[in-house]
Amino acid sequence: MSMLIYKLDLDEDSIYTVIQKNRVMSRKCELTGKSPLKGHKVSHANNKTKRKFLPNLKKVTFVSNILKKNIKLNVTNSALRSVDKKGSIDLFLKDVKFVNLSPRVKKIKKLLIAKK
Repeated sequence: MSMLIYKLDLDEDSIYTVIQKNRVMSRKCELTGKSPLKGHKVSHANNKTKRKFLPNLKKVTFVSNILKKNIKLNVTNSALRSVDKKGSIDLFLKDVKFVNLSPRVKKIKKLLIAKK
């Protein structure tokens, strides 16, 4: 079994948060960078209560023809449609900018560029 390492981090609001190293389980798309948004649920009487708008995440396995391996990613449905439109994960990563990608996908993109 792999050992999990926890680190205490001081947040801006002076609240300690626990950060788990080596395992990032956020509700964020690894290809587009879409993350949860905050908003209000508005009733018919115009009462507003806070709520979260979560992205439509799916765990998807992509097949890379250039790297000759499977890549498991947490991806939104809209990113999945974009990859499908481009034709493959290799072609999608070739065109996408580094800013929106997760650190794992940035490494994969660098490997793809090096292989070509």
